[in-house]
Amino acid sequence: MIDLHPLVERAAALDIALHTVDVRVGDDRPVSATAPTRGHDVPQRMYSVSKTVTGLAVGLLAAEGRLSLDDPVAKHFPDLVDGHPTHPWLEATTLRHMLAMVGPHRSTTYKVREGGWLESYFRVEPTHPPGTLFTYDTSASYTLAALVERTTGGSLAEYLRPRVLDPIGASPGLYFLPGPDGFSHGGSGLICTPDDLARLARLLNDGGVHDGARLLPADYLAAATTPQSHPATQTWGGPFRTAYGYQLWLPPVGGWLMFGLGGQIVYGDPELQVAVVVTADSQAAASGDQKLLDLVLERLVGPARELARSGGARTPATAAPADLAWPAPRHDAGHARPMAGSWATCTPEAGPAGLTLAVEGDGGTVASSDGWSIALDTTRPLTTRIGGEPAVVTAGWSSPGTLDVRAGTHGDELATLRLRLALADDGTLAVQSQGFGETLDPRWTFHAAYARTA
Repeated sequence: MIDLHPLVERAAALDIALHTVDVRVGDDRPVSATAPTRGHDVPQRMYSVSKTVTGLAVGLLAAEGRLSLDDPVAKHFPDLVDGHPTHPWLEATTLRHMLAMVGPHRSTTYKVREGGWLESYFRVEPTHPPGTLFTYDTSASYTLAALVERTTGGSLAEYLRPRVLDPIGASPGLYFLPGPDGFSHGGSGLICTPDDLARLARLLNDGGVHDGARLLPADYLAAATTPQSHPATQTWGGPFRTAYGYQLWLPPVGGWLMFGLGGQIVYGDPELQVAVVVTADSQAAASGDQKLLDLVLERLVGPARELARSGGARTPATAAPADLAWPAPRHDAGHARPMAGSWATCTPEAGPAGLTLAVEGDGGTVASSDGWSIALDTTRPLTTRIGGEPAVVTAGWSSPGTLDVRAGTHGDELATLRLRLALADDGTLAVQSQGFGETLDPRWTFHAAYARTA
C-alpha cells in the first residue's frame, strides 16, 4: 500500500512545503496530489534537475557526431584559453569528466551574485587532476550548456525541443533561466512543470524510446545510468554516496535519481517501470533536502517498487489526501492581540528602520520601511505577492500576543520566509525574521525590537 499521509505529516513537522507528488507504476498512477496554487501543470524552478537535461543534450550532440565525449573542454572554448595560461589539469579535462563530476575543481567555480560564470571555469585554479576525485560542480554543467548553445547556435531548450521535448509532449513553456553571460543555466535554471519531469522519467525508463521512435542515444543513456564516478565523500546523506552516472545520481535502492535544491526529486526504475516525481521547498528545514529525499525513498519509492513487483499496479491500494496542505504556524484565536500603527526600531543595527502594522485577530498586513509588505489571514492560506513574486502565506497566533507568519514564494527562485512578532509586557514589539533561499536578500534575516510611534 502506498500511504502518503506519513510523508505529508513528517514534511509538515519539518516545515517542508510539498508542492506536488506523483507516483507512476507502468501506465498506472496510484498517487497524485498537489498543494493549492501548485499543480502537475504549473511551472516552477527545478534547480539541479537541470543538470540531467543538459547532459542529455550533450549526449545527443555526440550521437550526431558534432562532438565527442572525449573532447577536451578547452577545444570548444578557444577564445577562453588562447592567449591565457591554461593549467595542464584543465587542458586534460574532457566532457566525459564533466558529465561524471570528476573535473579538476574542488567546487563550483563561479559566485552566484557575480558575473563571468563561464570564464570562471577556465580561470579558477584547478585543485587536482581530472578523473580522480568526485566534486559536485555546477559550473561544469553551466559550461556544458554553453557548449551546447555555441555548437547549435540556439538555446538549450530550442535544441532539445524537436528532438525530445515535443515528441514526449513537454509543455511549450519549458525554458532555462539565463546565467549572467547569457547562456542557459544548465546547472540549475530549468523552469518546467512536474508533468514535464514525469514524461521525461518515462522516456528514461523506456530506454530513450517513445512511441517506437528512439529519441535518446542508447549508448549515452546506458552510460548515464551506470556508475561513472564514486561520490562516497559526499556529506549529503546515503542516497548521494553510492554512485554517479552522467549528471544523474544512482541511489542504493537501484534505478536513477535527479535531484534539485529544495527537494525537486525525480526517481526512475527502468526494470520495474516506477517513476516518482516530487516538487517542494525544503529550504527552511535544516538538511531539509536530504530529509525529504529519505522520506520519499522510504514512503513512496519503496512501496511503489513493491507494488510493481507484486503485479498490483492495475488495482493499487493507496491512501492519499486530495490536497497537500501548506505548512502553517500553530494557531489559537484566543491568543490574538491587535497590532496596529507605526513602529520605529530600537535596534538600528538590525532590521528595517520602521514597520507599519494593520493586524487584527484574523489577519491584516505587515509592511516595512524598506519596501516589503505581507498580507496575511489566520483562517486560511492566502495567495498573494511579496516583492512582486507570487506567494502563499499562512499565519497563526502561536501564544498570547505572538503572531507567526510563514510565506512561500514561487517566482524564478523558491524561497521561504518566517516572521515572528511578539508583544512584550512593556509594549515593545520583538521581531524575528528568517529567510531561506539560494539568492534571497540577507535583509530578510534579522532580530530586532520596535517601539510604537503612532
